[in-house]
Amino acid sequence: MIDLHLHLDGSLEADTILHLAQHDGVALPAQDAKGLKPYITAPGGKGLAGYLACFDLPLRVLQTPYSLTYAVSALIEQLDSEGMRYAEIRFAPQLHTRNGMSQQEVVEAALRGLEQGVGKSRHMGAQLILCCMRGADNHLENEQTVRLAREYLGSGVAAVDLAGAEEKFPTSDYRALFAEAARLDVPFTIHAGEADGAQSVRAAVEFGARRIGHGVRMCEDEEVMELVIEQGIALELCPTSNLQTGAVRSLRSYPIRRFLNAGVIATVNTDNRTVSGTTIKKELALLRQGISLTAEEEKMLLLNAIYASFLPEEEKQVLSEQIYVHGCYV
Repeated sequence: MIDLHLHLDGSLEADTILHLAQHDGVALPAQDAKGLKPYITAPGGKGLAGYLACFDLPLRVLQTPYSLTYAVSALIEQLDSEGMRYAEIRFAPQLHTRNGMSQQEVVEAALRGLEQGVGKSRHMGAQLILCCMRGADNHLENEQTVRLAREYLGSGVAAVDLAGAEEKFPTSDYRALFAEAARLDVPFTIHAGEADGAQSVRAAVEFGARRIGHGVRMCEDEEVMELVIEQGIALELCPTSNLQTGAVRSLRSYPIRRFLNAGVIATVNTDNRTVSGTTIKKELALLRQGISLTAEEEKMLLLNAIYASFLPEEEKQVLSEQIYVHGCYV
C-alpha cells in the first residue's frame, strides 16, 4: 500500500500529541486521548472550515526540533505497522517557525525523523514534500520553501506543494512561484480542484504540476480532464477527506471510476489520517462498499501510485517488485 498525499500535522495520533506537549511544555485542552479527540478529528457537517480547525492543536505541538523529528519518525513507524510500503509525507515548514526555528532547521529536524523512522521500519520507504502556503503576505516564505526543496532534493525531500485556502487565494496567483520551482528543476504537486473549480486544475497543469492534490472538481470541465489525461498528470484522490470538506456531495457521486475509465492516473490517499479518522485500508473499504470498487480497479490504483510517486524510475521498479507477492499486489 502507498500513500502519496499525507499531511504530517493532520496525522498526529493523540498519544503523540500528549507526549510532545509534555516534552515541550505545551498546554492542552485535555489530558487524555479521549478528551483530545474532538479537537483533532473532523466534525460532521462543518465543511472545510471545521476541517481546517482541526490543525490548530497539532501545529501547537510541532514547534521544536524534537517534536518534528519525533512526529515524522512515529508516523513512519505507524505506517510500517499497518503494512504500508511507501509514503510521501507533506508539511509546510513556514508553519513550524513560531518558536524561532528557521525553515531550514524545520526541514532538517523532519529529515532526522525520516531517517530514524525508515531506519526502524521493516518495509517502509518514505520521502518528504515541502508545502508552500496560499496567503496574502508570505511570498518570501514560499520562495524560501522552494529553495530548501532544491537544496535537499534527493536527500529525503521529493517535491514541493501548494496548500491552503484554494478558493480565497486562487492557484493562478502562484504562477511566478512555480516558474521558479520549474527553473530549479524541483518537481511539484498542487492542491487544486477541491475548494475551487476546474479552472484551478487548469492553472496547475499550465504551471507544470506532475500531480494534482484532490482534483475531484476537474470533472466539471471535460477540456480540463482531457488536458490532464493527455499530459499524464496524476490525481491524489482522498475520498473521506473530500466528503468531509464538501468537495463532493456523496460517495455515490465520487468520480473515481469515471476518472479510471477515462484514463486518468487516479490514486487513493488518506490526506489526514487523524483528522479524517482513516487509513489506506479504510479508504479502499469505503470505496468497495460505496461504489463497489473491484479488485482490478484496486490493482490499477496501486500501480498508478507507484507510477505517480516522486521516486526515481529504478526505485519505482524495485517498489513494484517488493509489493508483488505470490502473484498478487499487497
